[in-house]
Order: sequence, then structure tokens, then C-alpha cells
Amino acid sequence: MAEVHIIGQVVGASKFPSKSLFCKWSLHTGGGWKLISGLKEGQTQVDNPVYDEITHWSHPIDVHYSTKGVQGWPKIHVQVYHYDQFGRSELYGYGFCFIPTTPGSHTIECCTWRPVGSWRDEFMQYFLGGGPQLRAPDVIYTGNDRYRLQTQTMGSVHFQLGIILRNFHKFGIET
Repeated sequence: MAEVHIIGQVVGASKFPSKSLFCKWSLHTGGGWKLISGLKEGQTQVDNPVYDEITHWSHPIDVHYSTKGVQGWPKIHVQVYHYDQFGRSELYGYGFCFIPTTPGSHTIECCTWRPVGSWRDEFMQYFLGGGPQLRAPDVIYTGNDRYRLQTQTMGSVHFQLGIILRNFHKFGIET
């Protein structure tokens, strides 16, 4: 079977309205993919930069998959949270991007967004925290339902990934 190695890191985030952020990430694949080794999900630490506008996480990613074809190519899903002064975690954004299909070193910028509620929801979020969240986060990377959502753009999550492809030509798989 053909193999894909994804080695790299969640570098950090930028352009979010507040500091003190952390990120939950996960890799999603189609049915013809098998996880051989590594973790397909994780969470970074909270970073609260004092002098910099960029949040630094440097959280490692090291995953090894086998596959019979390119259908269901891996995509990375992120949820960024803000950790406020009262110790509450507030969702700041959802996002996803595809893992590159070409071997080599890649820098990826994953843009994020958050659902927008009614004016009452926004008012309550401003004073009490929290805010609208998706009931089923898989809507982010599947189907057309996400296009019906009202959203607001947030910041970006940055990745540095190295992609290694093995035995693709041997099994007749073209990327």
C-alpha cells in the first residue's frame, strides 16, 4: 500500500482579536486510509505573548498513514480558543485546510471563522463570554451546510509540514 508521512508543527496563530490562545487540531481522512502510527489529534498549550502579536505554539505533528488511493486525502481541522482572565475557554474560530499532495516542505496558513448569532447573542457574548458554537463540528469540513452559516472571519493558524510519499508509483496512484 502507498504511504503518507506528515511531519511538522502547529507553529502558532496571528490576527486574532485577543491574546492568550490555544488550539485543538485533528486530521480527518476518507474510508480508504489507515493510521499506522502517530496521533491524529492534539491540543496546544496556552500562549499569552506580551510583546508579540503572534501566538507561538510549536506543537509537533507526526503521523503516518497508508492508503489505497488519493480519495479522502487528509485535511486538518482546527478550533482556536481564547482563555480569558476568569479562566473560561471561549471559542474564537473554526477552520480547516487540506494537507498538501506534493512531497516536500510546506508552510500553510489556515484561515478561521466563528459563527455569528443574533444581536442578543453578540451582546451577551460581549458581557458574559461564550458565544454561538456548532452542534456538529464536522460541518466545518464536510457537506454544503457550512455555506448556510452566518460567520465572522477571525485570525489564521500557521503550520509547517513536511510531506513524504512512499510507494505511490509502485501501486499506480498518481497525486
